[in-house]
Amino acid sequence: MLIYTSHVPTTQRSLTRAATLFHALSDETRLAIVRRLQSGEQCVCDLTDLLDAAQSRLSFHLKVLKDAGLVSDRRAGRWVYYSLERDAFDDLETVVAELKPSARRLQVRATGCD
Repeated sequence: MLIYTSHVPTTQRSLTRAATLFHALSDETRLAIVRRLQSGEQCVCDLTDLLDAAQSRLSFHLKVLKDAGLVSDRRAGRWVYYSLERDAFDDLETVVAELKPSARRLQVRATGCD
C-alpha cells in the first residue's frame, strides 16, 4: 500500500491512488457501508439488512471499496465478512492533508500571465 508523506513530491502513482480512494468514497451507498463498518466487521447479510439494499447492488459497492483497498473480506462458511482497512484510511488522511492549501500565502502578481 502506498504511504503518503508531506515531504515526498507528488507522483503520478500517488495521484492515481488518491483518485481511486476518492472514487470509492464518492457514492452515498459506499459511504454508508464504511459508516457501518466503523464499529467492526460485518457479515454481508447484516449489511444488506442494515442498508436495505439488494445483495447484488451491495456486492457491486463492496467490490469497489475492496478494489480500492478500503475494505477486506474473509469467508466463513457460506458468509462473507467485511472490515475496514485502517492503512487505507491513513493514506486517505495524508492525501487530504497534502491537498490542503498552504498556510503561507503566495505573492499575487500585479499583472496577468505574460
